[in-house]
Amino acid sequence: MENKEFQFKTNLNCGGCVSKVKPGLDQAAGISEWDVNITNADKILTVKSEGITEEEIIALIKSKGFKAEPIV
Repeated sequence: MENKEFQFKTNLNCGGCVSKVKPGLDQAAGISEWDVNITNADKILTVKSEGITEEEIIALIKSKGFKAEPIV
C-alpha cells in the first residue's frame, strides 16, 4: 500500500484537545507521523499514512469528540 499524506481541517483548539487525540493517533496502525498546527486558523492536522485511510483517521478523531474535514 502506498504512503500518503492527508490534511484535515479540525476543531482541535489547544494542547488539551491535542492530548485527547494523541494516544489514538500514536497507537493507530498505519500512521507513521502526525502533527496538528493549532496556530493556524483551520487547526490543520497532517497525517503521514502507511496504510491507514482518510476515513479511518476521520473516524478516530470523531471517536475522541472532535471534527476532521479532509482538505482537498
